[in-house]
Amino acid sequence: MEARPLVVIGAGAAGTSAAIEAARAGVQVTLIDENPLPPSMMGLNVPLFFGQRFTEPALLTNKSLSDAEDAGVEVLQGTCVWGAFRNSENSRTLDGPQIGLANHKRSWMIKYDRLIVATGARDLAIGFAGSELPGAMGANGAHSLISRYSGLSSERMIVLGSSNLGLRTAKTARDNGIDVAAVIDVSPSVLGDESLASELQNDGVDFYISHTIKEAVGGDEGIQSVKIVEIDEHYEPLPGTEKHISADTVCFAIGLVPNIELLSLLGCDLTYDPRLGGHIPVHNDQMRTSVENIFVAGDVAGFHDGLILDPGIARRQGRAAGLAAAASLGAIDESDGLASNIEVGTELEKSNQTGTDWQKWLRSLANAGGQDIFACQCEEVTRTEIIGIQPPRYLGWDSEQMSRRTLQTQLEDNAANSNQIKRLTRAGTGICQGRNCREQVAMLLAEESGTDVAEVPFMTYRAPLRPLPLNVMWPDDETEQVRHDWPKWFAPTNQVLG
Repeated sequence: MEARPLVVIGAGAAGTSAAIEAARAGVQVTLIDENPLPPSMMGLNVPLFFGQRFTEPALLTNKSLSDAEDAGVEVLQGTCVWGAFRNSENSRTLDGPQIGLANHKRSWMIKYDRLIVATGARDLAIGFAGSELPGAMGANGAHSLISRYSGLSSERMIVLGSSNLGLRTAKTARDNGIDVAAVIDVSPSVLGDESLASELQNDGVDFYISHTIKEAVGGDEGIQSVKIVEIDEHYEPLPGTEKHISADTVCFAIGLVPNIELLSLLGCDLTYDPRLGGHIPVHNDQMRTSVENIFVAGDVAGFHDGLILDPGIARRQGRAAGLAAAASLGAIDESDGLASNIEVGTELEKSNQTGTDWQKWLRSLANAGGQDIFACQCEEVTRTEIIGIQPPRYLGWDSEQMSRRTLQTQLEDNAANSNQIKRLTRAGTGICQGRNCREQVAMLLAEESGTDVAEVPFMTYRAPLRPLPLNVMWPDDETEQVRHDWPKWFAPTNQVLG
């Protein structure tokens, strides 16, 4: 098995900065990034929420990757990390920590001495009537299609969320020739930068504060228009305030959630901070996690609106992680690896993203459009079925016992648990592997049980973290001996074939 001194996962601002800093310190570095993504993966809304709003992707030039290669970094593009493994309470047989990689042709494993996880963040999505139509997408998905692929097919967009994430999304879309019809927020005032909001308003973008979506209308070709409604202080729709807006895209810019999947698999300690996107890795000033040889940098360490205003924060975190990893490998003096001259603060005072705001969105969408809306689109599980803990409809289960089971009856025996809901309803087990429903399930459990969402355990992660074809997971064909012995497997010698 191949081995590397330092592996960096994610070639965004944080990851490339970390790789370059460590390489300049004399470390052999391998930088892994899953871009360019094949259209088939984008169609599954993995790893981002692309919402079927992409043309044939063509990866744009990334100067940071060129700088990394010039620094001597080995760059693996179009390669995803589908798993991470190390010896722990449940495993003692590995000869070192390792990660599973795959491209469109094969999968393989590599070992590492140090690992920097800079996997970024994903979009938070909350279902509404019509959100399963092509055209409902995430802010990160839109940004990726614009900045990485020049392949966003939207013509007229509505942005949900008026924080800096939403305002920047609207501005980026307009700067790239997309008509932004409106910015909508459940809050009674614009949350983001006032000057940027004024600039958008002067450019003709309408702002609807204290509003939510009731329904997106469309067909096989996707969203064609959106119905919005004004809400009161209890997030209930006000009669007679419904409005129709023509649009082919609804872009979620409510918040971003750190991609902690690999860190969870590796057993890194996690904590919950609603200002930083929910569950985030515990780390010190040198970006080292609770697992000694694993570091983090960028959005995966916690996303907040300060990163929108100052993207240099991610680069500084990357530099700090790269220097600390190099020092831990003995490439530089330990004091040089402390990165005392690098500010890696999170500047929380600039953050407008909170879990409380997300729950306001969920409440408003449920009040305006009802609970019979898909929370998990992959498995077609509605919010009503999650609250009722009902099995998948395609199983055809219909019994008096099932009709009596609800989350409230379950709470009499156990506290709310997302993993239990996943097993009973299949929510979170689909192709996107919970990326578009994990937070919805947790928020629903918190709402129904009257607890804080921080007290609801998040759904556990399991490898593979990406949907992979079987011929990639195991490309070797079966042998002639295996073909010959197939009947023996189904009919052991002590059984009589009938």
